[in-house]
Amino acid sequence: MLVVAALGGNALLRRGQPADARTQRRNVALAARALAPLAAEHQLVITHGNGPQVGLLALQSEACDEVPAYPLDLLGAETEGLIGYLLEQGIRNELPERRVATLLTQVIVAADDPAFAVPTKPIGPVYDHPEALRLAATRGWSVAPDGARWRRVVPSPEPREIVELEAIRTLIGAGSIVVCVGGGGVPVVAERDGSLRGVEAVIDKDFAAALLARELGAGALLLLTDVPAIELDWGAGHPKPLHRVTPDELKLLDLPAGSMGPKAAAAARFVRETGAFAAIGALGNARAILAGCAGTRIVPCAEPAGQSVPGTDVTLSSGLL
Repeated sequence: MLVVAALGGNALLRRGQPADARTQRRNVALAARALAPLAAEHQLVITHGNGPQVGLLALQSEACDEVPAYPLDLLGAETEGLIGYLLEQGIRNELPERRVATLLTQVIVAADDPAFAVPTKPIGPVYDHPEALRLAATRGWSVAPDGARWRRVVPSPEPREIVELEAIRTLIGAGSIVVCVGGGGVPVVAERDGSLRGVEAVIDKDFAAALLARELGAGALLLLTDVPAIELDWGAGHPKPLHRVTPDELKLLDLPAGSMGPKAAAAARFVRETGAFAAIGALGNARAILAGCAGTRIVPCAEPAGQSVPGTDVTLSSGLL
């Protein structure tokens, strides 16, 4: 089976950890160890987030007075190379007999996407509120709450087309484990003459992974993060993990827009469009998630004998809670 595994940026650089190279190498080694059993048993394509890394590179770029700060498309390309290199090396170290290829990937977005007017994608480190407001004023940033603190937010347009899709198919056909569409891909728009132009944005990696999985005909989409599952009553002291849910049931749940909401929406879209399944859970449980023994599994149809979700009109399938 062809499996697309999307690694969240926070799965590779956890909240509160220093963003130094040693920490990221260590986390990538753990990620590679978790993904190796999937690669040994299935065709595997890996995508990844880049929010912490692209934000850090943006800060470093702005700190240089000699040249103007690099735009986000260039920084996105840098993070694809940086994280792809680490992942490729980590996977090779776990499975030395396998071929691994990292492909710099461009993803087409619409120039008139309304997301350009409403920045929502968090990047970079977190700040306390006064510091976030100061940075917004001095650097022209948009900022928004992220939990108890604040982060820079940038436009996140809808991914429309993967430019290097045929190259990805060729690599898969040759037996390679492929790392691609990193950070949602480098955002570009197609001009009338067919030329491509980078734009100032960061594409949501979960929606890009769902597009990639659909176009490749994947049998499963795994969205791997730093939490074990979608949880009801999250933050209320006694969260209840969802084990099995349909796209229609997910629509009626109030999931946070800044964290689990986009993952659930991307997973639901993939399941609706393909009839295959998606799953969300902790990176370290990747093999168990694929087997249906951990995480939240999103399936096309509900099972009989439902159970109500407290505080909603949703009836969840048997075995969900």
